[in-house]
Amino acid sequence: MRGGAIVLMLMMAGAGRAQQRTPLLAEKDVARLADELSGETAKRNLEALARLHRQRGSAGFHAAAELVEERARAYGLRDVAILQFPADGKVFYGTQRSRPGWDAEEGELEEVKEQSPETPVKIASYRAMPIVLAEDSESADVTAELVDVGEGTKEADYAGKKVKGKIVLTSAQPGAVQDLAVGKFGAVGIVSYAQNQRTAWWGEDENLIRWGHLETFSPNKTFGFMVSLKTARGLRARLAHGDIIRLHALVKAGQHASNYEVVTATIPGADPKLKEEEIAFSCHLDHQRPGANDNASGCVTILEVARTLQKLISEGKLARPARTLRFIWPPEIEGTLALLNGKPEFARRIKAAIHMDMVGGGPATKAVFHVTHGPMSLPSFVHDVAWAFAEFVNEESYKFAATGGAAYPLVAPEGGKEPLQAQFGDYTMGSDHDVYQDSSFGIPAIYMNDWPDRYIHTNFDSAANIDTTKLKRAAFIGAASGYFLAGFTTQDPQELADVRFLMMHGSELRNVAMFSRLRRLSRLDWSCEEGFRKEYEQLRMIDLGSFLNSNRGPRRLDKTYMAKRAMCTPDEQVESGGDLKYRRRAEPRGPLAVFGYDYLTDHLGTIGIAPPKLLSYEGLWGGGEEYAYETLNFVDSSLDAQQIRDRVSIEYGPVPLEMVVEYLVALENIGIVERVK
Repeated sequence: MRGGAIVLMLMMAGAGRAQQRTPLLAEKDVARLADELSGETAKRNLEALARLHRQRGSAGFHAAAELVEERARAYGLRDVAILQFPADGKVFYGTQRSRPGWDAEEGELEEVKEQSPETPVKIASYRAMPIVLAEDSESADVTAELVDVGEGTKEADYAGKKVKGKIVLTSAQPGAVQDLAVGKFGAVGIVSYAQNQRTAWWGEDENLIRWGHLETFSPNKTFGFMVSLKTARGLRARLAHGDIIRLHALVKAGQHASNYEVVTATIPGADPKLKEEEIAFSCHLDHQRPGANDNASGCVTILEVARTLQKLISEGKLARPARTLRFIWPPEIEGTLALLNGKPEFARRIKAAIHMDMVGGGPATKAVFHVTHGPMSLPSFVHDVAWAFAEFVNEESYKFAATGGAAYPLVAPEGGKEPLQAQFGDYTMGSDHDVYQDSSFGIPAIYMNDWPDRYIHTNFDSAANIDTTKLKRAAFIGAASGYFLAGFTTQDPQELADVRFLMMHGSELRNVAMFSRLRRLSRLDWSCEEGFRKEYEQLRMIDLGSFLNSNRGPRRLDKTYMAKRAMCTPDEQVESGGDLKYRRRAEPRGPLAVFGYDYLTDHLGTIGIAPPKLLSYEGLWGGGEEYAYETLNFVDSSLDAQQIRDRVSIEYGPVPLEMVVEYLVALENIGIVERVK
């Protein structure tokens, strides 16, 4: 049965959906998953990972990879391996310039007081707390005065200050100031008190020390230390009073040629043909110590999913699904790009990915759990599958919290009892799901994450703040979604009807979200938005047919859109250049702003072109990074620049056409896209 026939079958499916207590899976399968999944087992593994300083290409990351590999083998998974991809700063994996590994042996920052130089005062110690040494710091042994440069990201911050030969104190990330402070003004090192991501708790806890990093490829090599806001305020007050503060920095660290290491394992599928297709579970194994929620939590949760599914399948309590389940533990973003580019057979096999990045934050983190749908450039039914299970957990966990009784409370013995309250969020960027859903791969990805988290990227992101009930619930949503997708074929008409019902529900939720966004505009003109919405929903149906038949349907429905185009862009708003059409080249593959390297600005710099204005544009509910990502994703030989502008405007808020055109021309200049004549 081909894709068109399946879409017709779905549209004719009975409107009355069988009323069942559990979504998509049989109740016995839900019960077995709920019973076997263990938040405590996941947390024990998390506590082991959180002891390791897991920076890319480091001894700590290798130890973490070996720990996961050992657990995967002990759980009976197949094809367990640590794949290695050379990382020396020269090799490229698609749009990712490989970053050399980075290791540190020592990092001590002390104040040397004139009255007692033999007894310096310890300010920061790598051995005691590795997070205090900024990633990509280089070896040094210097004693120098401290100078306060405020933010330090613009030349005016250095006016009237003697920085040469001194250590600068900055409120920005070390990497944001190193080229000015060290490269232009001659500083010998950096001390940073950069605060965490801006949330309601910004700067509230003076004792937080944020993970810091220098720029991997900057020619101005130096060292950076991270201190708390409390420490920084004390230093700043003394400097303002006229005190001379002399610091001694001793660092033994540096970059070195290494490998990206990616741990992978499988649960083979049962169908002779469909087992070549895979449903992937993803996380990112790297991060500073402790890095418990970000992202030991995601890594141990997919490990717990693997343990549970392998155990239940091997015991005959769950049927082996048709497709293969694959589990992947890479360094964030750059490891996924190395895998999908270095071994393209992985990208060909993966039908959908379930990415977990921060899924265990307890009450102290102030975290809100999200199951996000994908970008509008990649319509897919898989996000509705994940939300069906998340909504089920929401309902059951609330019932339990409110009444003390529920069939599936999904509460861990050592965990909390509060309701999950997961949110079905709009697409947000910032982790490996961006790679899978980039148009060069086109793999739908379910993204599960906590945000906000008051302790992200800090020394307080510890195992003590991880809730075992949260881990169990995230594992259930992931396991149920992946197991269903791996076993979802055309053989059961009721499954098709159930999925269609859930897709209709997801469509309703998206309509509400779209209306809420439109209220922020000066008009409430549904003409353009409604046309795009219908196109989007029809493409999700085609995606479903493609998933079931292993063939790709069309990714654009231009007739639907073109019928509404005049209403989208009234004559007085049409600007020149809107009829330009492009197609994306086959190589390089991946998003352009990746991790520690920006392909676009680097390549534009070599030909003397400034970064496009779109990169710094702020829309009503989106920023430059989102606009740029989706503009490239929407590039298709059937869409012109005006149509692309209209789509990203609906998704993130109105944007001038000339900015989109400028960005597309920049992509053309560096060979990412080519113009369609």
